[in-house]
Amino acid sequence: MRAVISVVGKDRVGILANVSNKCKDYNANIYDVSQTVLQDFFTMIMLVELKSDNFLEFVDNLQDYGKEKNLKIHVMHEDIFNAMHTI
Repeated sequence: MRAVISVVGKDRVGILANVSNKCKDYNANIYDVSQTVLQDFFTMIMLVELKSDNFLEFVDNLQDYGKEKNLKIHVMHEDIFNAMHTI
């Protein structure tokens, strides 16, 4: 299953690397990444495919990591994301 991950927070070194490592821990393959820095704010959207059935654990782990690092990390199942953006 695929998921969309968004990350927003104060820019600093290593955000992409650290979020990517969290994905690796769950055997999530990163298909696409878009990132930019708006003034001092880092923003990123990732599309990943999870090879495991631990979606809820993956979501909780990324959200906990975000809180720990003062980042807002949101993970959404691709089906929900698509349904939200279909009229």
